[in-house]
Amino acid sequence: MQLTFASYNIHKAVGLDRKRDPERILSVIRELGADIVALQEVDRRFGSRESVLPRQSVEEHGWHIAPLRSRPASIGWHGNAILVRDGIEIAGAEPVDLPRLEPRGAVCAHLRIDGRPLHVVGMHLDLSGLRRLHQIEAVRAHLHDREPAVLLGDFNEWSPRSRCFRAFGDGWTVLAPGRSFPSNRPLAQLDRIVHSPGWSCDDARVHHSALAAIASDHLPVTAKLALTA
Repeated sequence: MQLTFASYNIHKAVGLDRKRDPERILSVIRELGADIVALQEVDRRFGSRESVLPRQSVEEHGWHIAPLRSRPASIGWHGNAILVRDGIEIAGAEPVDLPRLEPRGAVCAHLRIDGRPLHVVGMHLDLSGLRRLHQIEAVRAHLHDREPAVLLGDFNEWSPRSRCFRAFGDGWTVLAPGRSFPSNRPLAQLDRIVHSPGWSCDDARVHHSALAAIASDHLPVTAKLALTA
């Protein structure tokens, strides 16, 4: 089973030109050719936490949204959402509370592909290194050794040798597709994809295009993973 995973911090659909353009974001997502996409900063921060990507538009682009029983106007939890293409069954999904001072969270989706289970977590971690460590520990505890699993998101981690990555445990692989922030002149590898044992990575990269360079302050990252176990 080979799948393409993507993670994209969409900056509430506000581009470097300071225009909020949901269709532009959806066009960038289409460019990725991904099977499963984790989005960050997909909701407005205050009030009803309304999604900046209209649900109808997302569905018209062929995506299914991992459903959460949260705010009706939102498609995610604390700005995190998971989208899957046709043919992938969403068996369930739930929000994951993370230790934090400011609002942070993650989304865990339980999928089935050709009868095989897959657990996917989309997350946006804290600016503090110690809190990032505790948040990764919380995500691992939530998964409770359920595998195979893939975790994606904006880790807000500048160092490739951060101790927070060791919290994933033995056998887990932290991919660093490349520099993804800021989108117009990438300097930092903030966006990462992590997988449990039993996967091989055929390709991991930052997605560069003229549209992606202006649509958000982050570039999307992708990884082609094949399940070997």
